[in-house]
Amino acid sequence: MKFPLLKKLSFGLATGSLMLSSSLFAAEVDSAIADYKASKNVNGTLNSIGSDTLNNLMTLWAEAFSKVHPSVKIQIEGKGSSTAPPALISGTAQLGPMSRKMKNEEIEKFESKYGFTPTPIGVALDSLAVYVHRDNPIKALSLQEVDAIFSKTKKGGLMDIAKWGQVSLTGEWMNAPISLYGRNSASGTYGYFKKKALFKGDYKDKVKEQPGSASVVMGISEDLYGVGYSGIGYKTSGVKALALSKTKGAESYVPNYDNVLKGKYPLGRMLYVYVVKKPNQPVNDLVKEFFKLVLSKRGQEIVVKDGYLPLTPKLVDMQLSLLE
Repeated sequence: MKFPLLKKLSFGLATGSLMLSSSLFAAEVDSAIADYKASKNVNGTLNSIGSDTLNNLMTLWAEAFSKVHPSVKIQIEGKGSSTAPPALISGTAQLGPMSRKMKNEEIEKFESKYGFTPTPIGVALDSLAVYVHRDNPIKALSLQEVDAIFSKTKKGGLMDIAKWGQVSLTGEWMNAPISLYGRNSASGTYGYFKKKALFKGDYKDKVKEQPGSASVVMGISEDLYGVGYSGIGYKTSGVKALALSKTKGAESYVPNYDNVLKGKYPLGRMLYVYVVKKPNQPVNDLVKEFFKLVLSKRGQEIVVKDGYLPLTPKLVDMQLSLLE
């Protein structure tokens, strides 16, 4: 089986059986992924600075790691992906979680400090979701409509959309104003959504910028006419995630595991943790041991527990090879 998304993410083609659970968004970890076994007794301090999207996952991985390696102290700060590159460059963090790839200017600053480029390790998959209130009857949108809702530049080609009636809702919804929720500019999710859903356009000034992913979802759950975007791991019972199509009139796809792997869901993405790794030299033992847990069956089960999507065995092997 070929996975177009993975090819698009420059991780090549991956093979392996997919085991979808009965939940719409959850997935089971492939049994071919090896469980974690500590290969070295490590100690010291690990500092992680970066993505809010990955904050819960990093915390859960740290807790699991500390149970095996109690002498290791792990500190985690998740204020946004844009805080990861400066932290890696200054040496205040060994781990830089990011929900997007580094920008060219971030890589250039990193390279000017170290003389080589940073190494991104893929740790999980995500379907960046467009959420509405659970009582909103809408089921799907196109990316062009999403752009017309959120963007003032409307590079998707549609006219401005400001009321729910403009996306086919009727009755009491017809004249209801659309209330917008989003992240701030420090967020990698903000940048990813801007690039993919707004076609690199600009957000409307009336978007209510939130400090974290959980705040976006909470705001929508308390606002009947709200709409916003966040990682699938932050889904709650108060919101629903819409099916999305790439163009208006095309088939729409829900943000589940199968659709992300096959490249059908248009906002599927890889989540990364960047590290400082010298060319042709392995990362240090502490960092390597942490990633061994993250990329193990136990680590990927934590991914599912937190509501995200696990890597396939092929992808796990590829990430492990990047650490050597």
